[in-house]
Amino acid sequence: MLLKRICPIVPALLLAASLLQAAPNVEEGKSLFMANCASCHSRDMKTNLTGPALGGVEQRWAAYPREDLYKWIRASQAMVQAGHPRAVELWNQWKPTLMNNFPGLTDEQIESILLYVNDVVNKAAAPSTASQPGQPVVSKKEDSTFWIFLGIAVVLGLLSFALMRIVDNLQNLTRVQAGQAPVRRTLAQMLTTKGTIAFGVFAATLIFGYKTVDNATRMGRQQGYQPEQPIAFSHALHAGTNKIDCQYCHDSARRSKHASIPGANTCMNCHTVVKKGTVSGTAEITKIFASIGYDPIANKYIPDYENWTEKQIEDLYKRWIGQEYVADNGLTTLNDAGRMVVETQWEGIVKALKNDSNGKIQGPIEWVRVHNLADHAYFNHAQHVAVGQVACQQCHGPIEQMEEVYQYSTLGMGWCINCHRQTEVKFKDNDYYQQYARYHEELKGGKREKVTVADIGGLECQKCHY
Repeated sequence: MLLKRICPIVPALLLAASLLQAAPNVEEGKSLFMANCASCHSRDMKTNLTGPALGGVEQRWAAYPREDLYKWIRASQAMVQAGHPRAVELWNQWKPTLMNNFPGLTDEQIESILLYVNDVVNKAAAPSTASQPGQPVVSKKEDSTFWIFLGIAVVLGLLSFALMRIVDNLQNLTRVQAGQAPVRRTLAQMLTTKGTIAFGVFAATLIFGYKTVDNATRMGRQQGYQPEQPIAFSHALHAGTNKIDCQYCHDSARRSKHASIPGANTCMNCHTVVKKGTVSGTAEITKIFASIGYDPIANKYIPDYENWTEKQIEDLYKRWIGQEYVADNGLTTLNDAGRMVVETQWEGIVKALKNDSNGKIQGPIEWVRVHNLADHAYFNHAQHVAVGQVACQQCHGPIEQMEEVYQYSTLGMGWCINCHRQTEVKFKDNDYYQQYARYHEELKGGKREKVTVADIGGLECQKCHY
């Protein structure tokens, strides 16, 4: 009987589940966009690339049935050959570039892509809630130590008061038994007794000593430090979205003490082709062009650029910014809004590149160092990266998620020592560690399960303070 009641419900539940699963959603749209559309269409949905910007695509097709937009995405050339007005108009604008066909996309999947396009456009239009320069973009727990100590102090104060009352009551009980009148002390009298004053002095000395030692151990540490950089370089985009290996830019990390900051020439390996950012447009990448002397209009480096006047540089890059603004917004000439964008971006270039040390636009980009070890501490990147095979994230945190880099770890002595105690040395297929013959024998014989950095001298003072 129970099965008979349930069985008719099952198909309905399965149908409902399938409908819910097939319903368009932004996350699926993002995956579909990245897999099918991102190679030709800008991810900011407002910049023309190989194909047009997709922001506002629904409005541009609003005069035609929704099914026509589906057909266009699945087989664009078939619609052009059929003479569809909107299809022919697009073809005349973008020919001879052919749009790929996507016959496998369902209506719901196309709607998911459109939802994602609108989501990106709406987020770009909304007021920014991102962190201001100088503040970490990844949320971190606030330091609650003060409140813990305050709570402990309040509890101890209440206990002390209760104990004083108990002592008073016991003393009064003794007086009554001896035939004397009880004495009731006021709060002020209780707080000015020798015992209370002595306890207060002891507590103050203890707290002062703790805070002195605590502040001394924190001296010079910059956990959470996030300085404003001259160029808004996004590690989340480069290392995260685009999967660029850390050592492609920080090449010396595997062969030198320092990881070093890449020169503008490294940036130009990509940015001779990628001339505009997916979010910032021309605003940030043009700073690289201006520092190194690259003409993005003529696609070539500028001869004798170091001798150019600031007026020559200004004319070139204002022309480039204005030209791209006109193209991006479908204009024929630069309007007032465009002129404001040009002036604002030029002011940004001057602020980022011209400073008291060089007095001109041309020259190296002066990035602000984020991670600073104490002068008496020795650290070698190559030893950790190439020999120890330590991942960058182990010290620098989820760098591939940071829009703007900040110091993730404390970089304190205790933090380093704990890492050396816990980190297992990777003996396998690493010729550097062949010299530790005894450890190899103990591992083979089962006498030892692992070898840590501490076992090979990682706790010796001279290793870091030679």
